[in-house]
Amino acid sequence: MKIKYELLTNDDRARYGKLHTNHGTFETPMFMPVGTLANVKTLTPEELKAINSAVILSNTYHLWLRPGEDVVAKAGGLHKFMNYDGPILTDSGGFQVFSLAKKNDITEEGVYFKSHIDGKKLFLTPEKSMEIQNKLDSDIAMSFDECIPYPATYEYTKASMERTLRWAKRGKEAFNNENQSLFGIVQGGAYPDLRKLSALETVKMDFDGYSIGGTSVGEGKDVMYQMIDDAIKYLPEDKPRYLMGVGEPFDILEGVERGIDMFDCVLPTRLARHGNAFTRHGKINLKNAKYKEDFTSLDDCDCYTCQNYTKAYIRHLLVAKESLGGRLLSIHNIRFLIKLTEEIREAIKANRFLEYKKEFFKVYGGEEDD
Repeated sequence: MKIKYELLTNDDRARYGKLHTNHGTFETPMFMPVGTLANVKTLTPEELKAINSAVILSNTYHLWLRPGEDVVAKAGGLHKFMNYDGPILTDSGGFQVFSLAKKNDITEEGVYFKSHIDGKKLFLTPEKSMEIQNKLDSDIAMSFDECIPYPATYEYTKASMERTLRWAKRGKEAFNNENQSLFGIVQGGAYPDLRKLSALETVKMDFDGYSIGGTSVGEGKDVMYQMIDDAIKYLPEDKPRYLMGVGEPFDILEGVERGIDMFDCVLPTRLARHGNAFTRHGKINLKNAKYKEDFTSLDDCDCYTCQNYTKAYIRHLLVAKESLGGRLLSIHNIRFLIKLTEEIREAIKANRFLEYKKEFFKVYGGEEDD
């Protein structure tokens, strides 16, 4: 079946709902961990379930390169290949247009890449992105788009946005998996009129859900929040809304306030690999000497890490370059963001979201100095 979004209640623009998928029904707003190469770095599917993970992400571009979409298809699809029985979303390769391709590599037909593995020349088109994602057999596939940097001129942003619309149409026509849903992506940079046009024209194509793309690419927070405002008012109430690549706690709260249902980011595992942890009072760096004899847990948290290990022990693992340190921090950091969205959902249901947001902001500090 296609995914279905059920809006259950509003608290002003903040929304509480349920996302029905082929692999279960899950509440929104939700945070989605990123498993680029069919694996959320260092964690098992069982560990993800233990922290109440729902949808996770995998990367079309990277799985295309290795092991290849045909290998995944032969395994029975991405769920069986990686042994995850929850819902999976695959991105389209559009972010790699931003991170790996040069402007001259982007053509009307598609995008040229040089493989970061063996230097082989690659060409990714909207049709090829759909073919790969159809074979991966994720629950949700994403349209192929051009994610542009910030800042960009109005002329370039307009041309890119219009090309993304043409790519969306081509991709939708090539899409061929009746059990998979397809999301459209709104672009338009920091220009309100382009965001509006992109949203209106993307909605006309009648996708199963809608994403706001082109954020977290170098712009300030105020600009990002305005990008959301400029697009979301034109998205339908009865379809899920997904803010791509955003995972800072403040940004999740700001996104929810504006009507976003789904968030993803590599941030929790990336922070963990560098020895950093989310806490109710802000991010902390476990490599700091002051934690050498700190025998308390990371935070008031129900995750496996906080229930069993101390800051001192985790710091020891990090200093000794033991991989368990990063694993334990990854478990905690992902659980922190998932628990944040659980609390947000309860606040929306109680019609006190703005009060909850204010309380969170009051307690949560910035990032600890190294």
